[in-house]
Amino acid sequence: MSRFLPLAAGSAAMSFVGGSVAVSAEITDAPLFTIQSLRYALACLLLLGFARLARSRLTRPRGAEWLWLAGIAATGMVIFNLALVQGARHAEPAVLGVAVACVPVLLAAAGPLLEGRGPAPAVLAGAVVVTVGAGLVQGLGRTDGTGLAWAVVTFAGEAAFTLLAVPVLGRHGPVGVSVHTTWLAAAMLAVLGVLHEGPAAAGRLTGSDLIAGAYLAIAVTALAFVLWYACVSRVGAGPTGLLTGIAPIAAALTGVALGGPAPRPLVWAGIAVVALGLAIGLRPARDPAPPPAPTRRVPELTATGGELT
Repeated sequence: MSRFLPLAAGSAAMSFVGGSVAVSAEITDAPLFTIQSLRYALACLLLLGFARLARSRLTRPRGAEWLWLAGIAATGMVIFNLALVQGARHAEPAVLGVAVACVPVLLAAAGPLLEGRGPAPAVLAGAVVVTVGAGLVQGLGRTDGTGLAWAVVTFAGEAAFTLLAVPVLGRHGPVGVSVHTTWLAAAMLAVLGVLHEGPAAAGRLTGSDLIAGAYLAIAVTALAFVLWYACVSRVGAGPTGLLTGIAPIAAALTGVALGGPAPRPLVWAGIAVVALGLAIGLRPARDPAPPPAPTRRVPELTATGGELT
């Protein structure tokens, strides 16, 4: 099957993620755990509805699958969102963005190992170039030691979101993994919300908080999760990880569309470098040359027509 559609799906997912930066800024003052719990709960309901309409059978997790799925929810959703908020108090957004921009290299190296094969040199090279380009788009920012630590946690959470899904995508598929991880994350965040924000925290959410949360649930969770995991299951974690470089580009362009200043020359240079990295890492692999056909010995005939052995 052509890789175009899966890669287009992954690109769209990262575009939604990058474009959500402005929306996420609207809920910085809202009770974090509570609104994120509602976000994932709504996303789960939407995914269940989609699965029913598409007649996609959802499979109950078994054995170690619970650990993989719970790991995605805990690290790639709960801890990742916590790291973004806590890290923003000690570091400029660019620092966290650069941390996420380093994810393609890890996915290119570790993803194939989880899939039972070795890393592809072209994908590794493309990942390095994409990371450099994404760093140029994000720029560098100031931070302290605590901010740097949260940036590392952000990096780990973003990588875990993809890597921990590799062992369970085969049996559950993109929709199944998305359904199970969203309800698990919603439950974890609900418990944290009650403990840290109180049972009445939902009553403190404003109309703009709810609208922003709904957008995050629909576009950045229900839709983006399925698109991203569909790409991972079709082309692998390594090549899919390269598409992470699209997120900062989408964030920069969304800012312009919302009336922000035009990107600086360094940002345009970063966009060009990301494009180069994608071209390097996603170029179709050459088919190996077919082995030479075995030479067939022509039998020698005797005078009586028999074969010489």
